[in-house]
Amino acid sequence: MNRHPEEESISVYSTCCSSLGADSGTYLQQVGDVARWSEEAGCRGILVYADNGIVDAWSVSQAILENTDAICPLVAVQPVYMHPFTVAKKIASLAFLYHRRISLNMIAGGFRNDLVALDDSTPHDERYDRLIEYTKIIQGLCGASGSMTYEGKYYSVRNLKMKPPLPSDLQPCYMMSGSSPAGVAAAAETGATAIQYPKPCSADRGERNTDVKSTGVRVGIIARSTSAEAWEIAEQRFPEDRRGQLAHQLAMKTSDSNWHFELSKQKERPAGEDSPYWMRPFHTYKTFCPYLVGSYEQVIRELSGYITLGHRTFVLDIPTCEEELSHISRVFEHFNHLSK
Repeated sequence: MNRHPEEESISVYSTCCSSLGADSGTYLQQVGDVARWSEEAGCRGILVYADNGIVDAWSVSQAILENTDAICPLVAVQPVYMHPFTVAKKIASLAFLYHRRISLNMIAGGFRNDLVALDDSTPHDERYDRLIEYTKIIQGLCGASGSMTYEGKYYSVRNLKMKPPLPSDLQPCYMMSGSSPAGVAAAAETGATAIQYPKPCSADRGERNTDVKSTGVRVGIIARSTSAEAWEIAEQRFPEDRRGQLAHQLAMKTSDSNWHFELSKQKERPAGEDSPYWMRPFHTYKTFCPYLVGSYEQVIRELSGYITLGHRTFVLDIPTCEEELSHISRVFEHFNHLSK
């Protein structure tokens, strides 16, 4: 008998707090707190950002391992920062030291000014071609029992071995931005989960790309017993902000990200007043994903729509407190498949 889409396993990831604007004396404690909250809420993993202006993602991930028992750091990896062998070595080394899994969020670009500063002028689609080679080498080194040889346009390795070897039960999960055709193709080529920045379910009825192994969405959630309570909290957390709107508009002018462009075309409430879909946090440069705001039932209904579209992985925004994650956990308990 075929299983209903909602009966298939769902993976939920939170996001670690950024060091941008943080105090060095308290940031490590904040990382530990968010990681523990996420683990206790049942999240399978926690996304760790990477860009030129924040603390090294691998250092943050090690702090997460030291403050938790099981949650999996999902480390953002940008090819410009390090050789693929170094990534595989870090994964294997942390597995050896902690016997914990590290997963990877493969990113092709980033902030344009960061790329310019690193003298990376590679065009958008070619960055995904490069990312395919980069990911395949990491996958080969992590999974190989012997030596690996790979000849590509951007990377080549010869008789390369991974020591210490990575145990088979600690192989990484791979995610990749899947909002552009190039991103979807790269996810399909590498077997990565294609993560998208969703439109409202009512507006997103396109056919799923069957070449992609799995798909997911990046979305923030504010859910409470009533819609009015949820919206009151949302308005307090993300008030109108003209300066933030200008910062968003400036970022748009310097970005070549397909997802950034597509999301920016969405109105603040594009699906109507009864929909939980909300874009103000994105439009005011407070975060980089849509939000779902409403009663538990409204948010569950919208998430059910995404699940029906084939999405099985949900990457949440940074939680503001432990209580916020408990409300989100209540939403996902409806599906009875929140994975640790």
